[in-house]
Amino acid sequence: MDNRNRVSLLMTALVMMLALALPLWGCGQPQGMAPSESTSQEDSAQPAEEASQDSAAQEEPAAQEEPAAQDFHSPGDAYKLQQVVVLSRHNIRAPLSTTGSALDLATPHEWIEWTSNASELTMRGGTQETMMGEYVRKWLESEGLIPENYQPKPGEVRFYANAKQRTIATAQYFSSGMLPVANVDIETHADYDTMDPVFNPVTTFITDSYVDAALEQMETVGGATGAQDVAAHLADSYALIEDVVDYAESDAYKSGEIKDLDTSDVQLTLEQDKEPAVSGSLKTASQLSDALVLQYYESPDTTAAAFGHDLTTEQWALVSQSKDFYGDLLFTAPLVAYNVAHPLLQEIRKEMDAQGRVFTFLCGHDSNIGSVLAALQVEKYELPGAIEAATPIGVKLVFERWADTNGKEFGRVRLLYQSVEQLREGTMLSGTESPMSVDLSFDGLEKNEDGLFSYDKLRARVADAAAEYDNIVQEYSEEELDQAA
Repeated sequence: MDNRNRVSLLMTALVMMLALALPLWGCGQPQGMAPSESTSQEDSAQPAEEASQDSAAQEEPAAQEEPAAQDFHSPGDAYKLQQVVVLSRHNIRAPLSTTGSALDLATPHEWIEWTSNASELTMRGGTQETMMGEYVRKWLESEGLIPENYQPKPGEVRFYANAKQRTIATAQYFSSGMLPVANVDIETHADYDTMDPVFNPVTTFITDSYVDAALEQMETVGGATGAQDVAAHLADSYALIEDVVDYAESDAYKSGEIKDLDTSDVQLTLEQDKEPAVSGSLKTASQLSDALVLQYYESPDTTAAAFGHDLTTEQWALVSQSKDFYGDLLFTAPLVAYNVAHPLLQEIRKEMDAQGRVFTFLCGHDSNIGSVLAALQVEKYELPGAIEAATPIGVKLVFERWADTNGKEFGRVRLLYQSVEQLREGTMLSGTESPMSVDLSFDGLEKNEDGLFSYDKLRARVADAAAEYDNIVQEYSEEELDQAA
């Protein structure tokens, strides 16, 4: 394992100290959100002694409420956890763009000073991931899947990340929280700071007929009726973003270098071994949306995070809408999802079948999770407490295998993520506070009364989704041959 792929023990210790200090750091409460119910309360004041010398009796102190038990979202005592496979998005990072990019051109304001280089995991992101690892450790211990101070035997756990700093670091921080006394290696299978083919959401199969069919599907994402209509519903998001960054006050706008954000100038392209791409205002809006949302997570001052604007939680969600739709548009049309997610679906299927494997952590990007869910035909879901609609920062797509008392196996798939409040406040997850959890449903897969799938059918769904790639190659290669004939 290359030393540059390892986060030092000193950094891990620093993260743990930072985790304890975050609540004191001055993080502001998100607008419109209630304080955490798990916030510790001061003990009730003790009653004073009676002044009268005739009586030394005192009032009984107020009864103390038992702290709420941590919620591990168990499906019930009738089931025992057998295995967990996690596909994670990296945690909070600095924006992808560097100085002099569209982010700088589009606003007269200065973005915050990030604690990392462009695209890299921030200190806050590392802290949040460590706490999520601690929570998962307590969950697995509570279910009897691992013992306390677990030191796995060879092959029992696997941590595999894309070869980018933000994904390697996320996996390392998570492992430090989950397995604090184990020396976990983070697998990477590509040169550092390059995209591993397993996590690289590129179209590896392209023909003219495939492109035509895939673009037609992309142009109907979100209920659109064609390319010019695809982003029409983003007008309010564009307008809010322009207002927040004071777009019209930027030098680039005044000089004519950049124009008003326009929902009708979307241009989509698909090319061999490249990510699906979009040009026009949607790309710019997505970049600004991404940076603003990350700045909101990272900055202690909610008003400063919006360059002096006092936004509600609903408005922050509207800001996020542009980048959320950008990801949906590029990666969730079925023909695209089956293409770009194919290597990762194969990896998930392999991990689900790995003999002796207890826990797997695969770390990639929002495009990975979005395309995998689309390929698996996930039904529409909502994420309480989040401003990102589909794949919030640090989210975990969790595949679980359970067995009942008769040995029959069941599966559950859910999204595990930290709420905006937890991200901004640095809420400790290892006490009574739990992250958010949303169980997923899939088209054509039935659940039992406890919300679980047949595990065989869940495995088959993953295998079928992976096999769709071969079906696409066969169908659209044949169409190309027919046209040539």
